[in-house]
Formats: sequence, C-alpha cells, structure tokens
Amino acid sequence: MFDSIIKGGRWFDGTGAASAIRHLGIRDGRIAAISETALDETGCPRVVDAEGMWVIPGMIDIHTHYDVEVLLEPSLSESVRHGVTTVLLGSCSLSTVHVDGETAGDLFGRVEAIPRDYVVSALDEHRTWVTATEFIEALEQLPLGPNLACFIGHSDMRAAVMGLDRATRREVKPSAEELAEMERMLGAALDAGFVGMSSQQLLFDKLDGVQCRSRTLPSTYAKSRERHRLNNILRKRGRALQGGPDVGNPVSLVSMAASSIGLWRDPLKVSLLSAADVKAVPGAAKMFPALGKIINGLDGDFRWQHLPVPFEVYSDGISLPVFEEFGSGAAALHLSDQLDEQRHLLCDEGYRRTFRKDYEKKYGPRVWHRDFFDADIVACPDDTVLGKTFGQVGVDRGGLHPVDAFLDLVVEHGDKLRWRTTISNHRPEVADVLAADPSVQLGFSDAGAHLRNMAFYNFGLRLLRRVAAAGQRPFMSVERAVHRLTGELADWYGLDAGHLRLGDRADAVVIDPAHLDDTLEAYAESPVAVYGGLSRMVNRNDETVRAVFVNGRYVFGRGAADPVLGTERVGEFLRAADQPHRPAAAKA
Repeated sequence: MFDSIIKGGRWFDGTGAASAIRHLGIRDGRIAAISETALDETGCPRVVDAEGMWVIPGMIDIHTHYDVEVLLEPSLSESVRHGVTTVLLGSCSLSTVHVDGETAGDLFGRVEAIPRDYVVSALDEHRTWVTATEFIEALEQLPLGPNLACFIGHSDMRAAVMGLDRATRREVKPSAEELAEMERMLGAALDAGFVGMSSQQLLFDKLDGVQCRSRTLPSTYAKSRERHRLNNILRKRGRALQGGPDVGNPVSLVSMAASSIGLWRDPLKVSLLSAADVKAVPGAAKMFPALGKIINGLDGDFRWQHLPVPFEVYSDGISLPVFEEFGSGAAALHLSDQLDEQRHLLCDEGYRRTFRKDYEKKYGPRVWHRDFFDADIVACPDDTVLGKTFGQVGVDRGGLHPVDAFLDLVVEHGDKLRWRTTISNHRPEVADVLAADPSVQLGFSDAGAHLRNMAFYNFGLRLLRRVAAAGQRPFMSVERAVHRLTGELADWYGLDAGHLRLGDRADAVVIDPAHLDDTLEAYAESPVAVYGGLSRMVNRNDETVRAVFVNGRYVFGRGAADPVLGTERVGEFLRAADQPHRPAAAKA
C-alpha cells in the first residue's frame, strides 16, 4: 500500500497543533495515511521505526546563497543532512537569472565570499537560460536534493539591464526604457513562480573583480522612484520583498519597513535583515519587536529575519566581511587579490592610525563590536598565541595596541592566522524573546556563502534543542517551534511545503530528541570538491537526524546520504502563487 512508512513517532503537523504518536504512510510523494494504529507494512520497501523520535515537516531555509553551488552540486547535502528540505535562492539582491558569468563573479565573489573564479566558470558552463522561466526549467533538469524556491535579485536585473558599470554609478539613473525592462523582468519572474524580489541597501557589501571593484551592489544605487515602482508590482501580486537596509542610516531601515504599511493601499510583504542582539548595540534588540508591532499594527505584513543561534564567525587573517563596514577595513579587503600590496598597506603607520581610529569608534550603528579582547586565536603557526585574544597578545608584547597586535600577526602569518568571535545573539534570554516574536521569521543561515567564516546549516535543530531544554520556563512550545521553522514560513511565502497532514507533500524529518545535544555546536570542516577542495565550515550531528524524506523519497539519515541524493532529481522547484491581502487580525 505504501512506498514508505514512518511508524510510532511523535508527529508534528507543522501548524502548531498538539503533537501525537502516529504512524505515517507515504505514497506517490504525499502523506497518504496518518494513523493511531500500526499500518500494514506488507510490500512496503522502507519502514522507519520512529519510536521515541519526533517526526516533523522538512524545515525551510528562507535565506541562502546556493545560487552557484546548486549548478555544480545540486544535492545541497550540507543542508539536507540537517533536515532542511526546502531552500530559497536569490537573497540580498543577488541571483543568477539574468547576469553573465563575469558579472555574477563580481556580484557573488566578495559579498558572499564564494571563490570568484568558480562563480564565473559555473555560469559560463551551465547557463542555458535567458528568462526566468528558462532558469526554472534548467534547475528542474538537475538532480536536485531539496526543493527550491527563488527571489529575483534587484542587483541581478539592474546589472543585466544597465551594465554593471552604469548600474553602480551615483550619477547614472536608468532610462525610462531600462526601468520598464526591469519591471518586465520582475513581472516575468513572478509569473514563473518566484516568491518575490530581493533588494539591498547595505553599503558594506562590495563588488569583486577589477572594473567596478569595491563599489557597492547595484541595488544600493537605485533611487526611491525605481524602488517604489518595483515594490508596487510585488504589492499588487502579494509577493515578498526581502531586503537589507543600510545599517548606518536609520532612515533606510525605517523606510524599508514602512513600505509594508497598508492603511491606504495593499500591504507589501517585507522580510528584512535582520533582528539580532548585536553586541555592538545592546539596546537595539528591543527595537525589533517594537517596530514590527507598529508596522503590522498599521495593516502591514512585515517580518524580520533572525538567526536563532549565536552569530559566531571565523576569519582567516583579515578575510571577514564585517571589516567592510569601516573605511580602513574595506581598504584592506579591496586588496585581497593583491597580497603583496595588502601586506604593504597593513604595515604602513598612517594606515594603522586610521585603523585604530576606526576601531575606537564605539558608538553608532554597526555590526562588529570592534573589541579585539573578544576575538580568540584558534590557529596560527606561532603556537604561543593560540587560545589568546589579540588584546592579550598586545598586553604580552609590552602593551601594544590591540589593532597593532592583530595587524602584526596578519602581516606575519596571513591566512594561516585563524580567529573567531561572536558578534550577536550571545544572550540566551534576549534570543528567546526574538525567536518567539510574531514579527520575526527564523532563518538567515546564509547557507552556501561565507564558506570559511560561519556554519549555520543546522540552525533549526539548534533552536529545537533550546526549546526542548527550556524545562519549567519555556519561551515557546516544541509544536510552536516546529511551526515557526516549517508551516509558518511556507504559508507566508505561498509555498506548498512545511506541513505533514493528509495529502501534504511528504517532506519529513525524523529527529532523535535525545541527541539534541552538544554535537550541534561542535566545530567541523569538510572539503568542497566543486570549489577545488576548499575546506568549508560545516555542522556534523549525525545521530540527531535519523531520516530525511524529500517528496516521499528517503535521502539522508544518521550522517549518510542515500545513493539517490545527487544522482536523481528528488526536489522540485516550488512555484509561489499570487496571494490576496489578508486582514491584519488573521495574520496574528
């Protein structure tokens, strides 16, 4: 009767309803039975004994940068192994729908720390599409692991229409014909089933390459008229705007959030980067729920994106994106492809004075806390500094300024110096408030990007661990946490995913709650064959996830991929549909 049976597990349907012990039967990629009593296993080729386990819908990762990797290694197994069965591409104004290989390399290489040469070659080799519809058709020819959904990137469209050079000049505005072409591209992407558009105003995301190197992303040059015209298309269709404001300009944040308000018009669905408990600005965490409540109280449909785990980052030498947010850091990263010149710059005393001045600016909006006493050295050819902070190294070297201690070590050891720090979400009690807030969406993993800087592929499991461990002081129920990671996201983006009810898509994950443990936070690395063997930061918690099903097919369990993963197409491209406006009360 069934292709697979998951028997005797605690079943969560993805709606937030009470969980219960149930037996699930899967047939033709859908949930065909949910029974209180055992199902007939006769002739069933796969039976998963889930006694003592949780059976949840496959999790949804709403913020990834797999746009390049999916062309080279479409299994996307680093996410699938942790129970993620649907991923959204095209975040932060970046997609690969309209740009050529060279332009894609400039857009993704430095901003997302994906090796530029591989970006260029991947697009040059695999790009057979011109339109959004053809892009989807090309993806559907790949042996996809998870399901995919996609934003169309504002920078992708702008660069393709205007050319990257003109698209990144302040004095250049798109002509009427160029703006109309961007509108046509957006409409065509929505017609094809894209969930919406991503646009970025953040000014420390910088271009790679030579011609336009160190300019900000094309979408940051768009004026209000251009943004409003594109937003109005999204508004009329009930699709989403995913965006990032300029953190140094509060007006940017407020204007992007306020664009969701629907008192005199249809609301715009806005998902904004990002709600975080930032070490550098500890009071800001209270602002996110407050602003969300105000905007949604004005008939908006506004959400913050939030990573529900500590935002711990690593860096090899000075290769960390947060340095882009101030002038001296950006100047060093501008020379990241010219190492001799970069080393000369880092030795220059005038440069060091500027860096120290930037470092000592402790006030105002920013991401990095700029405290080298809160930055641990984890690898270095000089083993006398291992385990110390740069601040302590400065003390040990006769009271050297922390900046000079840092720069001295970078000059001496380059990318063989590896260090880490946590920049946000470090206070559990504050993180609990953000994770439970209704104006917050759980995501922002950046999966597929920043390969040497961070690994949040298992963020959903880490949230479930925190919820399960809350004991007598729960900040949300397990059922609510599962809903937030699955059905809530699918419903908001208009995707057929995230639920385990009769007739639903059979994306299912079997989790052993006894192994929601310290392995979830352990450090691990694994080489990426398609990026020349680059060692990527990953997560490894093989005993936690016992089984992963995508569209009814078993693909992963206990740290081992099934042979089907990456060899046969299991995942599908999920097309969003236009969504009518719902009253604010219905969204609560």
